[in-house]
Amino acid sequence: GARDARLRPRAELNTLLLGRMMMGLRHTSRVPTALARRALLAGGASRVAAVHTESRLKELGYTLPEPTAPKGSYQLCVKSGNLLFLAGHLPQPVNGKLVVGKIGDSLTVEEGTQAAEYCGLNILATLKQELGDLDRVKRIVKVVGFVNCDDTFTQQPQVVNGASDFFGKVLGDRGVHARSAVGTNALPLGVAVEIEAIVEVE
Repeated sequence: GARDARLRPRAELNTLLLGRMMMGLRHTSRVPTALARRALLAGGASRVAAVHTESRLKELGYTLPEPTAPKGSYQLCVKSGNLLFLAGHLPQPVNGKLVVGKIGDSLTVEEGTQAAEYCGLNILATLKQELGDLDRVKRIVKVVGFVNCDDTFTQQPQVVNGASDFFGKVLGDRGVHARSAVGTNALPLGVAVEIEAIVEVE
């Protein structure tokens, strides 16, 4: 009788420990391992990162033009580290002529804004040629826009918005950038707008 009394606490303890072990096993079977959790998170991140920029362009009704040849002794794009420095791009629509003229004189602000959008489209065409896949564009870092206008014109930012808004529509947050908009009394070939950019790439 005394021996049974001494053994009973140990038996109860063993039963309690066994019960906790079984609960732990059941709990573990419901909870992914750390490795599985990382795999699930990685899968979700990859789905979010699937940008499909060219599908977005098509959805918005844009067609990438063929990249134009440089108009002088320079390259359209130079890579340094993970940055691409793009030369000034001109406002030429797909299968169309360069948009020339002085904004505020022979061209309206709206026409200048459209010309700036053409510049942005041509920048993406150069990036496509350089990268092969526009999803490799991590961010438009900086845009500089030159507007052909007279001394009294002050709406350069509105004109260059044509390029900035275009990058935002196509690239989303990746298209948000720092910017300068500069007025000038003349541009090469008499074009209305010229846009250059710095782009971070994957």
